[in-house]
Amino acid sequence: MYLILDPAHILKTLYALEARISERFPGSGLAKVCSELIGVTEESGTRIAALSRPYVGLRFAVISILAAGAATLAYVGSIIQVKGDAENLYGVMQGIDSAFNIIVLMGAGLLFLSTLEARWKRQQAMQHLHELRSIIHVIDMHQLPKDPSAARPPTVATLGGPQRAMTPFELARYLDYCSEMLSLAAKVAALYAQSTKDPIVVETASDLGQITANLSSKIWQKITILYQPAGTLPAAETSGALGP
Repeated sequence: MYLILDPAHILKTLYALEARISERFPGSGLAKVCSELIGVTEESGTRIAALSRPYVGLRFAVISILAAGAATLAYVGSIIQVKGDAENLYGVMQGIDSAFNIIVLMGAGLLFLSTLEARWKRQQAMQHLHELRSIIHVIDMHQLPKDPSAARPPTVATLGGPQRAMTPFELARYLDYCSEMLSLAAKVAALYAQSTKDPIVVETASDLGQITANLSSKIWQKITILYQPAGTLPAAETSGALGP
């Protein structure tokens, strides 16, 4: 029960995060990105379930093709007549050479068809992970211009109004939300890794986890810079530092 990630729990955490972002920064682009991440996560649950199921139609088609090929090879072998006279020796050698080539080609075809389902599922999983990669970079673009050491305070969009300047405490919360979203995006990528043994999918999901970890590290460097002058939050803000 506690050994695998549950998409439902990831979604529950994302919904809570979206509510916190919308409450503190209503109408902000970050809240919309979180909403997009929720949509992708909901679709990922359905996609992963589909990828875990066998493609019965494809397997039946592959087995039918292989059976037809084996039957054809057996028929060709049954009509070959081997005679001991020297006149037919050359023809027999040609027949053996042709049969060997056919066996090699059928082996290559068998290898191709037997891995077709795995490669098809890999391609679909990689497309979904690429979508997650794009969202991760969008999240990074939201936090990138929020520089705590800039002369002018960073701004954030308001609901139906112009950009407004953020207080240091609001900036810290904004950056923290970005870090949480990156972590949850990595968890969605990990769902694909735990549902397959394909090394390419597992490696790609691991790479996304490393990317989000590196981006989160840079975000927390900003938060550290933000708190450096005073060392701690002001008393009025400390009580809510761990809140929404």
